[in-house]
Amino acid sequence: MKKISTSALAKIHGISAKELFSQFAKQGLINRDGESWVLTVNGEASGGEYQESDKYGKYIVWPETIPLASQEELESADKNASKTLMTAKTLAAHFEISANKINFILSELGWLKKGIKGWIATEQGVKLGGIQTEDWKSGIPFVRWPESILQLKSLNESIDQVKGKSSESEPVIDTAQEKTEIGFREKFEAKHRSADGHFVRSKAEMLIDNWLYMAEIVHAYERKLPIEEDVYCDFYIPTGKVYIEYWGYENDQKYLARKKQKIEIYKKYGFNLIELQDEEVQNLDDILPRMLLKYGVQAY
Repeated sequence: MKKISTSALAKIHGISAKELFSQFAKQGLINRDGESWVLTVNGEASGGEYQESDKYGKYIVWPETIPLASQEELESADKNASKTLMTAKTLAAHFEISANKINFILSELGWLKKGIKGWIATEQGVKLGGIQTEDWKSGIPFVRWPESILQLKSLNESIDQVKGKSSESEPVIDTAQEKTEIGFREKFEAKHRSADGHFVRSKAEMLIDNWLYMAEIVHAYERKLPIEEDVYCDFYIPTGKVYIEYWGYENDQKYLARKKQKIEIYKKYGFNLIELQDEEVQNLDDILPRMLLKYGVQAY
């Protein structure tokens, strides 16, 4: 099926590209991320996809036959959105915490990022249905969310952590990835104590943890990724939303399969990932500052 740009599609229907972008936004097919348009889950389901060119960079293309919404459908979409989309205040009331904490939790999950003023939906947030908008008086940006995010395990787990709740039961393991992850964590005991008190699973991880601590970079060890799958990173740096993975068991086939699965998950969600091998761990002073700076994290 032939796919064409939004501008080319607008010409076919005799409207401006700006008008068509607006229509697709109202239909929930695309959303704003700063100065760019990004596809939502509905947009991808409708056949939208990204293409890149040297001249135009990254842009969205659509099936040439994609139907446009009628005026009545667009008006209905506007009305339904105002009724069902939730603000940070609405979410705060639901979870019984402050709106400020809600925004910081959504930021920590990677769904929001802080603007000069207000909050901006990230590409991941847009894919979850977040709609970028702004206060009509002040112009301060904020994001509205569909009720469906209330059911997401990653959000509920983060809320529970902030409220000091924890589950003492073992997680239900229902996928091969989760079985591999839990099996690895049981096989390699966290018995190496790093300078900041973390118990890690290898001497290489201890070197990485110590380096981050001595560089005064706030970090977490074995933090669960903010996704529905039960996957844990080696290290997480909140500043820059950066994940670090150390790959150290290259002769183990099960480990290599786990490595491949984890890399695919990082790519799927567009997370910032730094990968370290043994040779790089032996030269962290030269390598890690450069890797971190790529994501806005300054060392020393």
